[in-house]
Amino acid sequence: MNKLINLTVFKKFLSSNTSGGILLFVCVIISLLIANSPLAEGFNQLLKTSLGYEHESIHLKYSFKQWIDDGLMAIFFLLVGLEIKRELVEGELSSPKKAALPIIAAIGGAIVPAIIYAFINLNEPTHHGWGIPMATDIAFALAIITLLGKKVPASLKIFLAALAIVDDLLAILVIAIFYSSDLNVTYLMYAAAILAVLIAFNYFGVKNILAYILPGIFIWYFIHHSGIHATIAGVLVAMTLPTNATDKESPLEKLEHLLVKPVNFIIIPLFALVNTNITIHQEMIAGLTTPLGLGIILGLFFGKTIGIFFTSFICVKLKVANLPEFANWKHMIGVGLLGGIGFTMSIFIAMLSFSDPAFIEEAKFAVLIGSLICGATGYFWLSSLYKKPSL
Repeated sequence: MNKLINLTVFKKFLSSNTSGGILLFVCVIISLLIANSPLAEGFNQLLKTSLGYEHESIHLKYSFKQWIDDGLMAIFFLLVGLEIKRELVEGELSSPKKAALPIIAAIGGAIVPAIIYAFINLNEPTHHGWGIPMATDIAFALAIITLLGKKVPASLKIFLAALAIVDDLLAILVIAIFYSSDLNVTYLMYAAAILAVLIAFNYFGVKNILAYILPGIFIWYFIHHSGIHATIAGVLVAMTLPTNATDKESPLEKLEHLLVKPVNFIIIPLFALVNTNITIHQEMIAGLTTPLGLGIILGLFFGKTIGIFFTSFICVKLKVANLPEFANWKHMIGVGLLGGIGFTMSIFIAMLSFSDPAFIEEAKFAVLIGSLICGATGYFWLSSLYKKPSL
Protein backbone atom coordinates (compact mmCIF):
# COMPACT_ATOMS: atom_id res chain seq x y z
CA MET A 1 0.00 0.00 0.00
CA ASN A 2 2.82 2.40 0.96
CA LYS A 3 4.65 1.58 -2.27
CA LEU A 4 1.48 2.37 -4.26
CA ILE A 5 1.10 5.73 -2.48
CA ASN A 6 4.77 6.57 -3.03
CA LEU A 7 4.46 5.70 -6.73
CA THR A 8 1.37 7.91 -7.03
CA VAL A 9 3.16 10.81 -5.35
CA PHE A 10 6.16 10.32 -7.67
CA LYS A 11 3.94 10.32 -10.76
CA LYS A 12 2.22 13.50 -9.58
CA PHE A 13 5.61 15.12 -9.07
CA LEU A 14 6.74 14.20 -12.60
CA SER A 15 3.54 15.56 -14.13
CA SER A 16 3.60 18.80 -12.14
CA ASN A 17 4.48 21.99 -14.01
CA THR A 18 6.74 23.09 -11.15
CA SER A 19 8.65 19.84 -10.58
CA GLY A 20 11.36 20.55 -13.17
CA GLY A 21 12.16 23.87 -11.55
CA ILE A 22 12.12 22.33 -8.06
CA LEU A 23 14.55 19.57 -9.11
CA LEU A 24 16.78 22.15 -10.79
CA PHE A 25 16.87 24.20 -7.58
CA VAL A 26 17.68 21.07 -5.51
CA CYS A 27 20.59 20.20 -7.84
CA VAL A 28 21.97 23.74 -7.53
CA ILE A 29 21.93 23.41 -3.72
CA ILE A 30 23.53 19.93 -3.84
CA SER A 31 26.23 21.14 -6.22
CA LEU A 32 27.05 24.14 -4.00
CA LEU A 33 27.17 21.91 -0.90
CA ILE A 34 29.55 19.46 -2.62
CA ALA A 35 31.77 22.28 -3.87
CA ASN A 36 32.10 23.68 -0.36
CA SER A 37 32.75 20.37 1.39
CA PRO A 38 35.58 17.78 1.56
CA LEU A 39 33.94 16.06 -1.43
CA ALA A 40 34.91 18.93 -3.76
CA GLU A 41 38.25 17.52 -4.96
CA GLY A 42 36.84 14.05 -5.71
CA PHE A 43 33.88 15.56 -7.57
CA ASN A 44 36.18 17.74 -9.69
CA GLN A 45 38.27 14.70 -10.58
CA LEU A 46 35.10 12.88 -11.65
CA LEU A 47 34.16 15.79 -13.92
CA LYS A 48 37.61 15.66 -15.55
CA THR A 49 37.42 11.91 -16.22
CA SER A 50 37.74 11.21 -19.97
CA LEU A 51 35.14 9.09 -21.73
CA GLY A 52 34.74 8.05 -25.35
CA TYR A 53 36.79 6.91 -28.33
CA GLU A 54 39.62 8.58 -30.22
CA HIS A 55 41.35 7.64 -33.48
CA GLU A 56 43.28 9.39 -36.24
CA SER A 57 40.08 10.36 -38.03
CA ILE A 58 37.54 10.17 -35.18
CA HIS A 59 37.72 12.40 -32.12
CA LEU A 60 35.08 11.52 -29.56
CA LYS A 61 36.98 11.44 -26.29
CA TYR A 62 36.04 14.21 -23.86
CA SER A 63 35.73 14.82 -20.15
CA PHE A 64 32.53 13.88 -18.33
CA LYS A 65 31.77 17.59 -17.94
CA GLN A 66 32.28 18.32 -21.65
CA TRP A 67 29.98 15.47 -22.64
CA ILE A 68 27.27 17.14 -20.57
CA ASP A 69 28.01 20.69 -21.77
CA ASP A 70 28.45 19.87 -25.47
CA GLY A 71 26.61 16.57 -25.83
CA LEU A 72 23.59 16.42 -23.54
CA MET A 73 23.01 20.15 -23.86
CA ALA A 74 22.62 19.67 -27.62
CA ILE A 75 19.51 17.61 -26.74
CA PHE A 76 18.30 20.51 -24.58
CA PHE A 77 18.77 22.84 -27.55
CA LEU A 78 16.97 20.30 -29.76
CA LEU A 79 13.96 20.57 -27.45
CA VAL A 80 14.19 24.38 -27.44
CA GLY A 81 14.31 24.33 -31.24
CA LEU A 82 11.24 22.08 -31.40
CA GLU A 83 9.37 24.46 -29.08
CA ILE A 84 10.35 27.46 -31.19
CA LYS A 85 9.20 25.82 -34.43
CA ARG A 86 5.91 24.63 -32.89
CA GLU A 87 5.18 28.14 -31.60
CA LEU A 88 5.98 29.57 -35.05
CA VAL A 89 3.64 27.13 -36.80
CA GLU A 90 0.69 26.87 -34.42
CA GLY A 91 1.32 28.72 -31.16
CA GLU A 92 1.85 32.17 -29.74
CA LEU A 93 4.27 33.12 -32.53
CA SER A 94 2.13 31.84 -35.42
CA SER A 95 0.66 35.20 -36.48
CA PRO A 96 2.07 38.76 -36.52
CA LYS A 97 -0.54 39.98 -34.02
CA LYS A 98 0.15 37.13 -31.57
CA ALA A 99 3.90 37.18 -32.01
CA ALA A 100 4.49 40.95 -31.87
CA LEU A 101 4.42 41.45 -28.08
CA PRO A 102 6.60 38.50 -26.94
CA ILE A 103 9.07 39.01 -29.81
CA ILE A 104 9.50 42.76 -29.24
CA ALA A 105 9.58 42.31 -25.44
CA ALA A 106 12.20 39.56 -25.77
CA ILE A 107 14.36 41.75 -28.02
CA GLY A 108 14.13 44.64 -25.54
CA GLY A 109 14.80 42.24 -22.68
CA ALA A 110 17.97 41.05 -24.41
CA ILE A 111 19.39 44.36 -25.67
CA VAL A 112 19.03 46.48 -22.50
CA PRO A 113 20.88 43.99 -20.21
CA ALA A 114 23.67 43.68 -22.79
CA ILE A 115 23.99 47.49 -22.94
CA ILE A 116 24.09 47.78 -19.13
CA TYR A 117 26.77 45.08 -18.91
CA ALA A 118 28.80 46.56 -21.78
CA PHE A 119 28.68 50.05 -20.22
CA ILE A 120 29.81 48.82 -16.79
CA ASN A 121 32.57 46.64 -18.30
CA LEU A 122 33.79 49.18 -20.85
CA ASN A 123 37.59 48.84 -21.31
CA GLU A 124 37.62 45.97 -18.78
CA PRO A 125 39.10 42.51 -19.54
CA THR A 126 35.59 41.12 -18.92
CA HIS A 127 33.90 43.16 -21.68
CA HIS A 128 33.36 40.01 -23.78
CA GLY A 129 30.70 38.72 -21.36
CA TRP A 130 27.98 41.11 -22.54
CA GLY A 131 25.84 38.16 -23.67
CA ILE A 132 25.58 36.66 -20.16
CA PRO A 133 22.64 38.73 -18.80
CA MET A 134 20.66 38.49 -22.06
CA ALA A 135 19.11 35.08 -21.41
CA THR A 136 15.98 33.90 -19.54
CA ASP A 137 15.81 30.42 -18.01
CA ILE A 138 12.52 28.86 -19.16
CA ALA A 139 12.42 26.12 -16.52
CA PHE A 140 12.97 28.37 -13.50
CA ALA A 141 10.83 31.29 -14.76
CA LEU A 142 7.84 29.09 -15.61
CA ALA A 143 8.21 27.10 -12.39
CA ILE A 144 7.93 30.29 -10.33
CA ILE A 145 4.98 31.75 -12.25
CA THR A 146 3.23 28.36 -12.05
CA LEU A 147 3.72 28.35 -8.27
CA LEU A 148 1.64 31.55 -8.20
CA GLY A 149 -1.32 29.57 -9.56
CA LYS A 150 -4.50 31.64 -9.83
CA LYS A 151 -2.79 34.70 -8.37
CA VAL A 152 -1.78 35.70 -11.91
CA PRO A 153 -3.78 35.60 -15.18
CA ALA A 154 -3.25 32.40 -17.20
CA SER A 155 -2.39 34.55 -20.22
CA LEU A 156 0.66 35.88 -18.36
CA LYS A 157 2.20 32.41 -18.19
CA ILE A 158 1.63 31.93 -21.94
CA PHE A 159 3.23 35.31 -22.63
CA LEU A 160 6.25 34.49 -20.42
CA ALA A 161 6.68 31.10 -22.14
CA ALA A 162 6.58 32.69 -25.62
CA LEU A 163 8.95 35.46 -24.50
CA ALA A 164 11.40 32.92 -23.03
CA ILE A 165 11.32 30.88 -26.24
CA VAL A 166 12.14 33.94 -28.37
CA ASP A 167 14.77 34.86 -25.78
CA ASP A 168 16.36 31.42 -26.22
CA LEU A 169 16.41 31.90 -30.00
CA LEU A 170 18.22 35.22 -29.55
CA ALA A 171 20.70 33.57 -27.17
CA ILE A 172 21.30 30.80 -29.71
CA LEU A 173 22.04 33.38 -32.42
CA VAL A 174 24.40 35.23 -30.07
CA ILE A 175 26.27 31.99 -29.28
CA ALA A 176 26.51 31.04 -32.96
CA ILE A 177 27.71 34.47 -34.14
CA PHE A 178 29.74 35.89 -31.26
CA TYR A 179 30.84 32.97 -29.09
CA SER A 180 32.18 30.51 -31.63
CA SER A 181 35.88 30.01 -32.36
CA ASP A 182 37.73 29.88 -35.72
CA LEU A 183 35.61 28.12 -38.30
CA ASN A 184 36.55 24.94 -40.16
CA VAL A 185 34.73 25.38 -43.47
CA THR A 186 35.13 21.72 -44.51
CA TYR A 187 33.29 20.41 -41.46
CA LEU A 188 30.62 23.09 -41.89
CA MET A 189 30.07 21.95 -45.49
CA TYR A 190 29.65 18.33 -44.32
CA ALA A 191 27.08 19.48 -41.74
CA ALA A 192 25.30 21.66 -44.33
CA ALA A 193 25.09 18.73 -46.79
CA ILE A 194 23.46 16.46 -44.19
CA LEU A 195 21.14 19.28 -43.12
CA ALA A 196 20.07 19.66 -46.76
CA VAL A 197 19.15 15.95 -46.77
CA LEU A 198 16.96 16.47 -43.67
CA ILE A 199 15.26 19.44 -45.32
CA ALA A 200 14.58 17.19 -48.34
CA PHE A 201 13.13 14.53 -46.01
CA ASN A 202 10.75 17.16 -44.66
CA TYR A 203 9.81 18.34 -48.15
CA PHE A 204 9.03 14.80 -49.34
CA GLY A 205 6.99 14.01 -46.22
CA VAL A 206 9.26 11.59 -44.37
CA LYS A 207 7.65 11.09 -40.95
CA ASN A 208 10.07 8.68 -39.25
CA ILE A 209 11.77 10.53 -36.37
CA LEU A 210 14.91 8.37 -36.60
CA ALA A 211 15.40 9.56 -40.19
CA TYR A 212 16.10 13.00 -38.67
CA ILE A 213 17.82 12.03 -35.40
CA LEU A 214 20.46 9.64 -36.76
CA PRO A 215 21.79 12.06 -39.41
CA GLY A 216 21.45 14.75 -36.73
CA ILE A 217 24.13 12.97 -34.68
CA PHE A 218 26.56 13.41 -37.59
CA ILE A 219 25.56 17.08 -37.89
CA TRP A 220 26.42 17.45 -34.18
CA TYR A 221 29.82 15.81 -34.75
CA PHE A 222 30.76 18.02 -37.71
CA ILE A 223 29.52 21.24 -36.10
CA HIS A 224 31.38 20.34 -32.89
CA HIS A 225 34.61 20.19 -34.92
CA SER A 226 33.79 23.22 -37.07
CA GLY A 227 34.33 25.89 -34.40
CA ILE A 228 30.62 26.69 -33.95
CA HIS A 229 29.32 25.49 -30.61
CA ALA A 230 27.95 21.95 -30.98
CA THR A 231 24.64 22.71 -29.27
CA ILE A 232 23.57 24.72 -32.33
CA ALA A 233 23.19 21.36 -34.11
CA GLY A 234 20.18 20.59 -31.91
CA VAL A 235 18.35 23.71 -33.09
CA LEU A 236 19.18 23.09 -36.77
CA VAL A 237 17.88 19.51 -36.63
CA ALA A 238 14.73 20.64 -34.78
CA MET A 239 13.87 23.08 -37.58
CA THR A 240 13.74 20.22 -40.11
CA LEU A 241 11.19 18.10 -38.20
CA PRO A 242 7.74 18.09 -39.86
CA THR A 243 4.81 19.59 -37.97
CA ASN A 244 1.34 20.95 -38.66
CA ALA A 245 -1.33 23.19 -37.19
CA THR A 246 -3.89 20.39 -36.76
CA ASP A 247 -4.86 18.31 -33.72
CA LYS A 248 -3.08 15.27 -35.18
CA GLU A 249 0.27 14.66 -33.47
CA SER A 250 3.13 15.49 -35.83
CA PRO A 251 6.66 13.98 -35.74
CA LEU A 252 7.87 17.25 -34.15
CA GLU A 253 5.26 17.08 -31.38
CA LYS A 254 5.92 13.39 -30.82
CA LEU A 255 9.65 14.01 -30.37
CA GLU A 256 8.95 17.02 -28.17
CA HIS A 257 6.79 14.90 -25.87
CA LEU A 258 9.51 12.22 -25.74
CA LEU A 259 12.19 14.74 -24.78
CA VAL A 260 10.40 16.94 -22.23
CA LYS A 261 10.86 14.67 -19.20
CA PRO A 262 14.46 13.51 -19.96
CA VAL A 263 15.51 17.13 -20.53
CA ASN A 264 13.70 18.56 -17.48
CA PHE A 265 14.51 15.73 -15.08
CA ILE A 266 17.94 14.52 -16.25
CA ILE A 267 19.79 16.85 -18.62
CA ILE A 268 19.10 20.27 -17.07
CA PRO A 269 19.57 19.00 -13.47
CA LEU A 270 22.86 17.34 -14.54
CA PHE A 271 23.98 20.58 -16.18
CA ALA A 272 23.16 22.45 -12.95
CA LEU A 273 24.94 19.84 -10.82
CA VAL A 274 28.09 20.10 -12.93
CA ASN A 275 28.16 23.84 -13.61
CA THR A 276 27.12 25.34 -10.28
CA ASN A 277 29.92 23.41 -8.59
CA ILE A 278 31.30 26.69 -7.21
CA THR A 279 33.57 26.85 -4.18
CA ILE A 280 32.54 30.11 -2.53
CA HIS A 281 35.38 32.20 -1.13
CA GLN A 282 35.85 35.75 0.05
CA GLU A 283 37.21 36.99 -3.29
CA MET A 284 34.14 35.65 -5.07
CA ILE A 285 31.75 37.47 -2.75
CA ALA A 286 33.83 40.62 -3.25
CA GLY A 287 33.59 39.91 -7.00
CA LEU A 288 29.87 40.72 -6.90
CA THR A 289 30.84 44.39 -6.75
CA THR A 290 33.39 44.21 -9.59
CA PRO A 291 32.37 45.35 -13.11
CA LEU A 292 31.79 41.68 -14.04
CA GLY A 293 29.53 40.92 -11.07
CA LEU A 294 27.67 44.22 -11.19
CA GLY A 295 27.23 43.99 -14.97
CA ILE A 296 25.55 40.59 -14.64
CA ILE A 297 23.39 41.32 -11.58
CA LEU A 298 22.25 44.79 -12.70
CA GLY A 299 21.81 43.53 -16.26
CA LEU A 300 19.53 40.70 -15.10
CA PHE A 301 17.58 42.73 -12.54
CA PHE A 302 17.23 46.19 -14.08
CA GLY A 303 18.07 45.38 -17.70
CA LYS A 304 15.51 42.61 -18.11
CA THR A 305 12.77 44.44 -16.22
CA ILE A 306 13.27 47.76 -18.04
CA GLY A 307 13.79 46.12 -21.44
CA ILE A 308 10.70 43.89 -21.25
CA PHE A 309 8.43 46.50 -19.66
CA PHE A 310 9.25 49.51 -21.87
CA THR A 311 9.31 47.65 -25.19
CA SER A 312 5.93 46.11 -24.25
CA PHE A 313 4.64 49.57 -23.28
CA ILE A 314 5.72 51.10 -26.62
CA CYS A 315 4.33 48.11 -28.54
CA VAL A 316 0.88 48.40 -26.89
CA LYS A 317 0.71 52.21 -27.09
CA LEU A 318 1.49 52.04 -30.82
CA LYS A 319 -1.34 49.47 -31.11
CA VAL A 320 1.03 46.89 -32.58
CA ALA A 321 -0.23 44.37 -30.01
CA ASN A 322 -2.38 44.03 -26.90
CA LEU A 323 -1.50 43.22 -23.31
CA PRO A 324 -2.06 39.59 -22.27
CA GLU A 325 -5.73 39.03 -21.32
CA PHE A 326 -6.63 40.25 -17.79
CA ALA A 327 -3.05 41.51 -17.26
CA ASN A 328 -2.05 45.07 -16.42
CA TRP A 329 1.20 47.03 -16.43
CA LYS A 330 2.06 45.99 -12.88
CA HIS A 331 1.88 42.38 -14.05
CA MET A 332 4.31 43.23 -16.86
CA ILE A 333 6.83 44.53 -14.31
CA GLY A 334 6.57 41.15 -12.56
CA VAL A 335 7.14 39.29 -15.83
CA GLY A 336 10.17 41.49 -16.48
CA LEU A 337 11.59 40.52 -13.08
CA LEU A 338 11.03 36.80 -13.76
CA GLY A 339 12.69 37.31 -17.15
CA GLY A 340 15.84 38.17 -15.18
CA ILE A 341 16.22 34.55 -14.07
CA GLY A 342 19.11 33.81 -16.41
CA PHE A 343 20.51 30.63 -14.89
CA THR A 344 21.00 27.82 -17.50
CA MET A 345 21.66 29.86 -20.65
CA SER A 346 23.48 32.64 -18.77
CA ILE A 347 25.88 30.16 -17.15
CA PHE A 348 26.32 28.50 -20.53
CA ILE A 349 27.28 31.81 -22.19
CA ALA A 350 29.54 32.66 -19.22
CA MET A 351 31.55 29.49 -19.88
CA LEU A 352 31.94 30.49 -23.53
CA SER A 353 32.84 34.11 -22.70
CA PHE A 354 36.04 33.65 -20.74
CA SER A 355 39.14 31.49 -20.72
CA ASP A 356 40.16 32.60 -17.22
CA PRO A 357 38.64 30.13 -14.67
CA ALA A 358 38.43 32.93 -12.06
CA PHE A 359 36.19 35.01 -14.35
CA ILE A 360 34.02 31.97 -15.11
CA GLU A 361 33.49 31.17 -11.41
CA GLU A 362 32.81 34.82 -10.61
CA ALA A 363 30.31 35.04 -13.47
CA LYS A 364 28.51 31.85 -12.41
CA PHE A 365 28.19 33.14 -8.85
CA ALA A 366 26.86 36.50 -10.06
CA VAL A 367 24.32 34.69 -12.29
CA LEU A 368 23.16 32.64 -9.29
CA ILE A 369 22.77 35.70 -7.08
CA GLY A 370 21.15 37.81 -9.82
CA SER A 371 18.72 35.03 -10.76
CA LEU A 372 17.82 34.45 -7.09
CA ILE A 373 17.11 38.15 -6.57
CA CYS A 374 14.98 38.34 -9.74
CA GLY A 375 13.07 35.15 -8.95
CA ALA A 376 12.26 36.12 -5.36
CA THR A 377 11.38 39.72 -6.23
CA GLY A 378 9.23 38.67 -9.20
CA TYR A 379 7.36 36.09 -7.12
CA PHE A 380 6.57 38.46 -4.23
CA TRP A 381 5.74 41.34 -6.59
CA LEU A 382 3.20 39.30 -8.59
CA SER A 383 1.84 37.70 -5.41
CA SER A 384 1.23 41.15 -3.90
CA LEU A 385 -0.95 42.13 -6.88
CA TYR A 386 -3.47 39.38 -6.20
CA LYS A 387 -6.72 40.44 -4.60
CA LYS A 388 -8.90 37.72 -3.11
CA PRO A 389 -12.43 37.75 -4.55
CA SER A 390 -14.92 39.20 -2.06
CA LEU A 391 -17.43 36.74 -0.65
